[in-house]
Amino acid sequence: MDAFVAIADPTRRQVMELLRSGDRTAGELVAAFPRLSQPAMSKHLRVLREAGLVNVRPKEQRRIYSLRPEGLAELDRWISQYRSHWQSRLEALERHLERRAASRLQPKSPHIRTRKKR
Repeated sequence: MDAFVAIADPTRRQVMELLRSGDRTAGELVAAFPRLSQPAMSKHLRVLREAGLVNVRPKEQRRIYSLRPEGLAELDRWISQYRSHWQSRLEALERHLERRAASRLQPKSPHIRTRKKR
């Protein structure tokens, strides 16, 4: 299973977001999605496992899921191609906003007339 296919589904992305804050049992993940049946969650977890994005380990009667950082490497390599593009765009935006802020702080020209109050 391809990591890109796995994260294409919003439910799987939400599962990964939950796992980002720590390991979760399968039951906790099912409970986090009340509109999703247990078999449907099992399918999502299987896709994430097959894509190498999550690990599962047994603990007594439960299965504990965790993110697999090395599984994110493929996604990171692809995204890294675009980082420099966005970095330069964000730096240009920052310069633009700084110029706008500086121009608003400059005193108004003295030859501009203001209306008199009546």
